[in-house]
Amino acid sequence: MNVTKEQILEALRKVEDPDLHKDIVTLGFVKDLTVCGGTAKFAIELTTPACPVKDLLKKQAHDVVMAIPGMESVNIEMTSNVRARMGPSPGALSKGLKNIIAVSSGKGGVGKSTVATNLAVALSETGAKVGLLDCDLYGPDIPRMLGIERKPDVKDGKLHPIERHGVKSMSIGYLVEPDQPVIWRGPMLHKAIEQFIGDVVWEELDYLLVDMPPGTGDVQLSLAQLVPLAGAVVVTTPQQVAVDDVRKAIGMFRQVHVDVLGVVENMAGFVCPHCKKTTEVFGSGGAQSLSEKFKIPVLGRIPLDLAVRESGDSGEPIVKSHPDSPTSQAFRQVAGQLAAQLSIRAATSLPVLQ
Repeated sequence: MNVTKEQILEALRKVEDPDLHKDIVTLGFVKDLTVCGGTAKFAIELTTPACPVKDLLKKQAHDVVMAIPGMESVNIEMTSNVRARMGPSPGALSKGLKNIIAVSSGKGGVGKSTVATNLAVALSETGAKVGLLDCDLYGPDIPRMLGIERKPDVKDGKLHPIERHGVKSMSIGYLVEPDQPVIWRGPMLHKAIEQFIGDVVWEELDYLLVDMPPGTGDVQLSLAQLVPLAGAVVVTTPQQVAVDDVRKAIGMFRQVHVDVLGVVENMAGFVCPHCKKTTEVFGSGGAQSLSEKFKIPVLGRIPLDLAVRESGDSGEPIVKSHPDSPTSQAFRQVAGQLAAQLSIRAATSLPVLQ
C-alpha cells in the first residue's frame, strides 16, 4: 500500500517546535510535500536560519516519517524565511529591514560593541542577511572591529554600506577622520540616525543590529522614535556596578515600549590556559539577577578571553579568527537564542498551510 500525504502530515504533527510550542504542520513549516510510492520529499521552512534546534527538528521529522509502514526513504530540505517583527514606531524609514535590534548596555566598558559585532557575524554565518549600524556616534568602534578603513560609496545621494565578514555595516567612523571628534547636540544626533536608516541603501536584511552608545540619552530616544525596533538586547558584565546601569537601560526601553529580548553576560569568568581553572574576575550572577527581576531570558554568557581583545583590535572578530573556540561557540549560542526570541514574538498569527 502506497504512503499518502495525509499520513505523512499526521506523523509530522508529532514534531513540535520547542520555542513556539506548536507542531511544525500547524505552524506551516512543512512545504512542497511530494510522495511517490515509499519515497517522500519535503522542506521544513523555519523562521530563522539561526534556529538553535534545526538539526533536532530535522532528525525528529525524519524518524516519525520513516516509522510509517511502507516508507522506504525521505528527503528533507531545511530552509528558512525570516519573519518581520516591527515595533510601535512608524516603518517608513525601514523598508526591507525585517528585524531591527538595538544592542545596548547603559554604561561603557562592558564589551557591547564586541558583542554586537560577533553576533552580527555569527548570524551571517547561518545564511541570514545581516547588517550592523554603529550608532555610538561619539565613540565608533565598529570600523576597527570589522577591519574597515575606507569610506562608503555614494550613489545618487545615497550611502552604500560596506560589507566585510558577511555583514553590511555603516558607521560615522567611515565618514570622519580617525582623530576627528564628533561634537553634536541632540537635533544633529536625531538627524544622523534618520539618515543612517533612511539614506543608506541597506536593501533587504533579515537582521539589522544597532550598536548603541552607553547611557539612556538622545540617541536611544531618537532611535526608538524613528525606527520600528523589533526589540533590544542588553549587555552586562557580572559585577553590580554594570548591573545597576543595565537596569536603567531596561527601564528606558520599557518606557518607550521597546521589548527587551534578553540579556548577555560578557566577561563571565576567565579560564586559565595553563591550569584550566575558572576565575570569576568580575564576579558572577549579574545576568541572572536581571533575568529574575525583569522576567527576561539570559541569552548566554561570554567568557573573558584574551583572544576577543586581540581579534577586535585586528579587525577579525573572534567568531572568524578562532571559529572553534569556546568563546566563538558561546557567541553562536547567543545568536541562536536571539533569533529564537525574535521568532517567538513574530509568531503572532499562524500561516496558511501550503
